[in-house]
Amino acid sequence: MNRHIRPAFAAVVTLSLLAAGCGGRGDASLGRTVEITTPPPTATGATQSRFPFVAKAIVPQLAVYNAPEDSQADRVLDNPWVLDPAYPDQTVPQVFLVKEQRADGWVRVLLPIRPNGSTGWVRATDVSLTPNPFRVTVELGAHRITVTNDQTVLYQGDIAIGTGDTPTPTGAYFVRVKIRAIDPTTVYGPYAWGLSSHSDVLETFNGGDGEIGIHGNNDASVLGRDVTHGCVRMDNDAITTLTNTITLGTPVDIVA
Repeated sequence: MNRHIRPAFAAVVTLSLLAAGCGGRGDASLGRTVEITTPPPTATGATQSRFPFVAKAIVPQLAVYNAPEDSQADRVLDNPWVLDPAYPDQTVPQVFLVKEQRADGWVRVLLPIRPNGSTGWVRATDVSLTPNPFRVTVELGAHRITVTNDQTVLYQGDIAIGTGDTPTPTGAYFVRVKIRAIDPTTVYGPYAWGLSSHSDVLETFNGGDGEIGIHGNNDASVLGRDVTHGCVRMDNDAITTLTNTITLGTPVDIVA
């Protein structure tokens, strides 16, 4: 779960809002290589792209509607939002993965709420739209994560996933927040990516809402096994490098 990492990742959210694009290579320590290339420049406000779009709220309170024809919003989201109320100065911009754009000024976005896969409509004037070439694919059966920039594979490596009792939920999600650990030697490793996903079996976990995350580890021997409460654990060197590369809103496909 993403929220149960709070004690280990307290007061570091601002360090997680990392700009996209860094160069270099690093050994993934799993017989695979991390290759990072500088992402191509993207234009905000675009409506056509072969890449998925990320919507970033540009208003302090974002109204989300169940349908464009509704007269009242279903919910209003603070922008930016606070990951942990104990640290109100640590905020994260509201970003969403775009599912549909309409010519009449409405955008349907994937929401980080239960049930997984929920969507809502926002006004195009309330968000900026940016095409995102990055994608994360998690293959549960193969215990493998693949991170790509367009057609280029940046990283592929082994992962640990949820147990049979607390499985990692399949579906289409996105990276909602990136967090740097105060102590990189815990079970969460040096970095974590909070996803828009929630556990299908745990309604709450350690005071949180049972959010799913991708994070590092403190024992590489668990990679390739089913050991977590639903989160995905990966190589520490890889997530360290990739956190500086992928952007908020990056699509995450978790498949069987």
